[in-house]
Amino acid sequence: MRPSLLLQKLLFQLFQAILWCCSSILIIAIIILFQHVSAENLPNNETVPAVIVFGDSIVDSGNNNYISTIVKCDFSPYGRDFGDGNYPTGRFSNGLVPSDIIAARFGVKKLLPPYLDPNLQLEDLLTGVSFASGGAGYDPLTSKLMSVISLTEQLNMFKEYINKIKEAVGENRTSMIVSKSIYIICIGSDDIANTYVQTPFRKIQYDIPSYTDFMASEASNFFQELYGLGARRIGVFGVPVIGCVPSQRTISGGILRACSYSTNQAAILFNSKLSNQMDALQKKFPDARFVYLDSYNPFLDMLQNPTKYGFAEVEKGCCGTGNIEVSILCNRYSLNTCSNDSDYIFWDSYHPTQKAYFVLSSLILDHKIKDFF
Repeated sequence: MRPSLLLQKLLFQLFQAILWCCSSILIIAIIILFQHVSAENLPNNETVPAVIVFGDSIVDSGNNNYISTIVKCDFSPYGRDFGDGNYPTGRFSNGLVPSDIIAARFGVKKLLPPYLDPNLQLEDLLTGVSFASGGAGYDPLTSKLMSVISLTEQLNMFKEYINKIKEAVGENRTSMIVSKSIYIICIGSDDIANTYVQTPFRKIQYDIPSYTDFMASEASNFFQELYGLGARRIGVFGVPVIGCVPSQRTISGGILRACSYSTNQAAILFNSKLSNQMDALQKKFPDARFVYLDSYNPFLDMLQNPTKYGFAEVEKGCCGTGNIEVSILCNRYSLNTCSNDSDYIFWDSYHPTQKAYFVLSSLILDHKIKDFF
């Protein structure tokens, strides 16, 4: 081989090596960047010691695994995309749920464990847990009908939690953790979609305006009790566009499976009352932050403009037929479960996919984080 050709070949190989090296560095940099921006830069260099969550199946990270109820999902195909795959944890999705995503957004940790997990370590407690229980509601009857953990019981578990960490790290550090933690409440959908719409018990006592008054009153009482225990940074999700989840389309949407107008109107009415209650509490307790988190309108936009967010299917879930399967009805024997859940907004007939949760959590929370401080 002539020297000039040999030199050209060596230079070309050197160029490839440099290009490969630079590409690798770029990829590593991108990975580091994404890991960094997954947690929001908090205002005034604030730090959040823990994220504490109350609510229903949207934020239950596995508490229902440890109670006697049919409202469970600690089996396949739930958890299909969790961790290394096919790892059902009791989260009502194919992967992560908003409690995990929110804990990561505030820079606390990537997974928010359920309080009832018997394997919890002290560090798990110090950085926060979820007390949520799938099937719970503001209305005490909602939790009773489903045999799940009511909001009152979730609050009692929180009191127990405070005593546990006080014994471990002392009163001063406990007081700091309780006052500076982020509190998330996500609940209310089951009150409207299940207790009121699907059973006769509350219809005898209430019409929709008076029932949503009752829900808002129960909500306000809970927030004030939480404040009384030391919580100061409290974020509350409104009820989403619940009449458009697949199960409600099937049950109330007629032959065309349209969204349930009456259910959505009930959600809108409750949300306005919830927001007003939080405004009143903000004035009553100016040393706290009560942050209303609108989930209705962002979710509606996702459903009306799915391609904008990278989705194709909005009317049915991935599991089985996608029309009615949820909890024990969504199982390893469910026929026709999809293989491409990233195209779906809904995992089962009631709960979004992990991808949809990431999109929705970002739409709801990112512009509101500053309001917690």
